Amino acid sequence: MADGRRRNRRDYGTHSVYQRADGRWYAAIDLGLTERGTRRRITVSAKTEPAVKVRLRERLRELDEMGDTDLSTRTTVKQWADQWLPLVERTLRPQPYIASRSAVRRWIVPTIGHKQLVKLTPRDIRAVADAQRAAGLTTSTQRRTHSVLRTLLTDAQQEGYAIPPRVLAVKAPDKAVSGRTDVPVELAIRLLGIAAELPHGSRWAAALLQGMRQGECLGLTWDQVDLERGLLVISWQLQPLPYRVARDRSSGFRVPDGYEARQLHGRLHLVRPKTKAGWRVIPLVPWMRSALLAWREIAPENPAGLVWPTAAGTPTLAKNDDEEWYALQTTAGEGHPDGRFYSIHEARHATATLLLEAGVDPTVITAILGHSSIVTSRGYMHVRVAPLADAMGKVADRLALGA
Repeated sequence: MADGRRRNRRDYGTHSVYQRADGRWYAAIDLGLTERGTRRRITVSAKTEPAVKVRLRERLRELDEMGDTDLSTRTTVKQWADQWLPLVERTLRPQPYIASRSAVRRWIVPTIGHKQLVKLTPRDIRAVADAQRAAGLTTSTQRRTHSVLRTLLTDAQQEGYAIPPRVLAVKAPDKAVSGRTDVPVELAIRLLGIAAELPHGSRWAAALLQGMRQGECLGLTWDQVDLERGLLVISWQLQPLPYRVARDRSSGFRVPDGYEARQLHGRLHLVRPKTKAGWRVIPLVPWMRSALLAWREIAPENPAGLVWPTAAGTPTLAKNDDEEWYALQTTAGEGHPDGRFYSIHEARHATATLLLEAGVDPTVITAILGHSSIVTSRGYMHVRVAPLADAMGKVADRLALGA
């Protein structure tokens, strides 16, 4: 301070103790405004009120010991992460939040949590990816964690903390070549033939012929199916939402601000697509329309009006849906050349490729698959050699070129 006086706890503004819906107790310390005019707060938490008060006193003591040193020069990555996670919990969709929280708690904090924000170096950022690489994690996981770390630090900078610019400029780990591809046409035809023998075979036609995502199929309701005009309206997805407190059903669900969700059964909810492009209307191919007409007559009744529920009328779990998809491949006697099963997501790759080979405009493919941009769709379009060779042969014939 200007007069040499040591700060006391009143100098740090007010603090409050409160309990959230998840039953956990929190204490917030108001540190006033940053140079940019945003309010700065420190939050500590504990399972009980007495415990959080103890942590509050410890944190205030730490602030006292720091004297008139600017807090932002002493704040560690862990201290900021403890403030950041409750903030993004209100804005991120449930699954991205869970992924971000996992990246922070399992890798970022254990690796560089003790580092002060202002003293971070590019080496510290790379250390997180190095730790994941040593653990045998893929470069895709490393890139996702790098993205979370960069967002965490960028948000800290916006709050007024001093983040070295060179830290934010560190390049993400190189992207590995993806093993995902499209289900071969010949296999897709066999799978559809096997599925046609099942009462609910239309479920797999939705994946292979219509390019629908798994959550879109499992969350499709009959009121979104127009069999007269041959159209499907895609506006919901089936997704499990996490409890505020893990495995505690009484704690309620973690739902961010502005997130539309309808509970169907347990953790399973109907949620809106993550982008506006996910809301779409797609035409039914004739086989699909006929299969749905037959299935509607015998489909299990269920309160939500789901098209493909379980025999008991409850929503189908993704893991059970996956098992049936693998069983189809087992019956067909063929899977991925790598020895694994094709994932259900790779059926969408097949749809994109078939549409491309049929000469469908890429922008139309983007609309059918519900991608936010044509760049995303192009990642699904695996052009085959045979159609290209056939096209080149036709060009050669037109030009009267011999063999």
